[in-house]
Amino acid sequence: MTDAPYRSGHWTSHDGLNLHYRDYPGDEGRPPILCLHGLTRNARDFDALACSLMGKWRVIVPEMRGRGKSDYAAASADYAVPTYVQDILALRQELGIDRYVAVGTSMGGLMTMAQAREDASPIVGALLNDIGPVIEAEGLSRIRGYVGQGRGYPTWMHAARSLQDVHGASHPGFTLEDWLAMAKRTMILSNSGRITLDYDVRIAEPILASDANAAPPDLWPGYDALADKPLLLVRGVASDLLSPETFAEMQRRSPSASAVTVPDTGHAPTLDEPVVREAIGEWLGRIAAA
Repeated sequence: MTDAPYRSGHWTSHDGLNLHYRDYPGDEGRPPILCLHGLTRNARDFDALACSLMGKWRVIVPEMRGRGKSDYAAASADYAVPTYVQDILALRQELGIDRYVAVGTSMGGLMTMAQAREDASPIVGALLNDIGPVIEAEGLSRIRGYVGQGRGYPTWMHAARSLQDVHGASHPGFTLEDWLAMAKRTMILSNSGRITLDYDVRIAEPILASDANAAPPDLWPGYDALADKPLLLVRGVASDLLSPETFAEMQRRSPSASAVTVPDTGHAPTLDEPVVREAIGEWLGRIAAA
């Protein structure tokens, strides 16, 4: 068995949680890339991307509280974007990271915009994957319908089929092997011998308790704070979370941003698609040359 390509590390949150990250080695002369995962995901989501970039770029993939090998929060109310931004600040302070490149999928993109709204200066460039300042109600309703349902499965095949049932419309081209790979990225074999979700099901509580009809927070200031930086905007053509209109407005506000629409994909692209990988290479080239 070969050694993992990354080093596992841990940092301590402001409220004393032990949180986990993966650290893929790369050029220390460049700002590191911080890959920030989605609501129900973990560090495994970015392994293929990180392995493709390591050597040239140092890639750090935190697992937010309640996911993967990170501690669960004491209170479900702490599963919120402002708390995650605090957690990333604690990680950066521990590792001495003053400047970084942000790669944010879904919730990770919200974290990036929230950080930029407070202080955009540490972010030298950002990739926002299928997320923007306006979140569509249809997508939120879909997420409310599945998040936090703590099911268990007897085999990986059962787990893969369940994921296909829930997310099949977002990834119509996935093969059974793709669904099995997703199952192994998002689930674990528990002590009971059943395959379960690799996150604290209580992450659903703040979402389910929120008023679906309440006015959403204004995220445009956070996006606008990034507008003059190298940006790569990615959208699945069938996304129900990021509308074509919002995607177009993001490009209007940041004319120098690169934008990619991924065909035959909803929420969210994996970032392993060839068209996205090509765009990532060009985008990182802009950052390296700056």
